[in-house]
Amino acid sequence: MVDLGEIRKEYTQGRLDETRVADNPFTQFHAWFEQYQETRPEEPTVMTLASVDADGQPWQRILLLKSYDDKGFVFFTNYQSNKGMQLDASGKASMHFFWIGMERQVQIQGRVEKVSREESAAYFHSRPRQSQLGAWASHQSRPLENRAELEARFNQLNEEYQDKEIPLPDFWGGFRLIPERVEFWQGGEYRLHDRVEYRLADGEWAIQRLNP
Repeated sequence: MVDLGEIRKEYTQGRLDETRVADNPFTQFHAWFEQYQETRPEEPTVMTLASVDADGQPWQRILLLKSYDDKGFVFFTNYQSNKGMQLDASGKASMHFFWIGMERQVQIQGRVEKVSREESAAYFHSRPRQSQLGAWASHQSRPLENRAELEARFNQLNEEYQDKEIPLPDFWGGFRLIPERVEFWQGGEYRLHDRVEYRLADGEWAIQRLNP
């Protein structure tokens, strides 16, 4: 057995007061995200996305958040990947951000919907050319004989679309997570963390402090 019980860290950087947070989670998220960016993290938009398959088995993976506003939080993927099919089938997902440098976490739960084809195309064509080709080359989540097979597809596509615009694949695009519950967590000394929950009820956000 590898005993990790002695690895400990005290959280002492800040407090979170439910009487002083923003009226809605979008404003609160934006304030925290701007503060996080000021710390110059290596990957400021990194998050964990959780979905559930048809057997009720949870899945998690690391993705990058690409935009957010008061309509929701947007990310992009292959619609035929495991996550794409799971999100399409269940219509629900959860995001989690862990900003260890500030001793903060944000958890977002709600329903998901595909963004418009126009929005997906705009983001797809903003990506580096090699990333666009990569979206075509990868049959995401499907078995692969070896890396050479993947690289051969990429090279073939690179030749096919040389000096041409790479079209948006039919199987690739964005999802928007529309929040129904958002939790902000601030690490606290002695494990007395601050947890503030926003929960959507009848079109209004109710704010509640939770036990750590």
